[in-house]
Amino acid sequence: MAPLKHSSSSIDSVPSSIVSYGDSDQSVQLMVISCYSDFEKLAHGPKGSEAQYCLYVYAFQPSDGSMVLLNIAGEAKDVINPAFSRFHPRLNVLYTCTEDIEQNGQILAYSVAPNGELTLMSSIDAGGTSTCYLTIDKDQKNLLAVNYWDSTIVTIPLSTENGNFAGEMTSKYDPKQGQKMVAAAKKNGGVNHSNNDESTIKMRQADPHSHALVLDPYVGCLAYVPCLGKDLVREFFYDKSEGKIVDEMNFLPSGLCTGMPDGPRYLEFHPKYNTMYVVNELSSTIAVFAVNKKLIKEINEAAKNGESLERFKGKSTLTLIQSINTIPTAFPKKMNTCGRLCLHRSGRFIIVSNRGHQSLAIFKVREQGSSKGQLSSVGYFHTRGETPRHFKFDHSGQYLLVANQDSDNVSIFNFNQCTGELKFTGNDYRVPSPNFICCCKVHDDDEPNRKSSFSSLDSSISEEVSENGSTVTVQSRKHLEDELAKALLEIERLKKSLDLVAI
Repeated sequence: MAPLKHSSSSIDSVPSSIVSYGDSDQSVQLMVISCYSDFEKLAHGPKGSEAQYCLYVYAFQPSDGSMVLLNIAGEAKDVINPAFSRFHPRLNVLYTCTEDIEQNGQILAYSVAPNGELTLMSSIDAGGTSTCYLTIDKDQKNLLAVNYWDSTIVTIPLSTENGNFAGEMTSKYDPKQGQKMVAAAKKNGGVNHSNNDESTIKMRQADPHSHALVLDPYVGCLAYVPCLGKDLVREFFYDKSEGKIVDEMNFLPSGLCTGMPDGPRYLEFHPKYNTMYVVNELSSTIAVFAVNKKLIKEINEAAKNGESLERFKGKSTLTLIQSINTIPTAFPKKMNTCGRLCLHRSGRFIIVSNRGHQSLAIFKVREQGSSKGQLSSVGYFHTRGETPRHFKFDHSGQYLLVANQDSDNVSIFNFNQCTGELKFTGNDYRVPSPNFICCCKVHDDDEPNRKSSFSSLDSSISEEVSENGSTVTVQSRKHLEDELAKALLEIERLKKSLDLVAI
């Protein structure tokens, strides 16, 4: 895992006036946009321009929703089709993964500077093909990666000190149990996964295709994986201490079982209610599930006590309570596939992108009565481009940025946090085949200073000497590091709670 050098066209002389800050601190808000560079290596078929450089870094201006380009990095020969990114919740580290159906994906860790500079720390094998999703576990000690094409799920340890990879892959789960893929790549006679016709679906659904992994927000012991190829939401037990997927506890359909494919793609938990939302790519629907929080905690306690988890197998923590369309009822579903699903930070709205209908569908979350957590339609809003693969709110939740993959542009909208309506700001940016937008609120320098103070305390304890000259090991360095990590996690949780109260 030796550091690698990637070409970077950094814009060094940036006026201080373009540096944007958060609401209550001096954190710079950067938008890192990733782009497709080699269409041949993808399961689907973009129609825009292949990027020569794959990572565009912008400074975001919360005053008017505009952006200034700071950096263009990731030469295509070095970074092939980066398609998903995750910013570390505590450190200035960006993880991005590459999408390739023939060769194993790569996961790259970049150090992010306030001026937009990306410094590659290291890269690591993703353990599978067409890597599409990254999750950091609750203790921030492991990165879980999902590989779409071969459906594998892997775990990679992270350093709690600097966020770099702390070793090679420690576990791998293969739902195919080693069997070969049935479907071929599109250049070898396979189908284009961008399509939604009958023949495409038949081949696409011949294999399992894991598309995301989200840990439960309560204790972080259950991993929920939408399997796009088999129309299922899988529930896995995640061993937090070992950092690996141990067993499949249960699975259930991702929709109403109408006989037509659903294709679950992404899922999210509501921040206040015991509710989970799944977007079904092929049926253009959102499935709303009630979450059995009590059962999740029972599973966690049993695992902590060293008990067998066999009695929990076959017991789902999810119950389907609603299914709602993401496109107008008269619009042909075969002409649309859903892209992203996202909850607004307030918890009051859900947004889904429609690729084909070229829209964002906005839904209001019901907040009272027996239907609390269920959805009502607000409306549809054109994305000012084609194939909105991804979109992202800025940190305030006031602006929404849309990556229109096939028209090579990123459009920015003002989001009305009372009504859920969108209004185009007039800000539009030319980016080749944009597929993902990562909002990086670059952290200030206080956190490393806090670490230094803990390290100094640890050193003073270690240097204490007893009367006979032996070292007194009352508290080890490892113990202090673990306590520090827990304290910082609690600080981040409290910050998020304050944000919700302020909205």
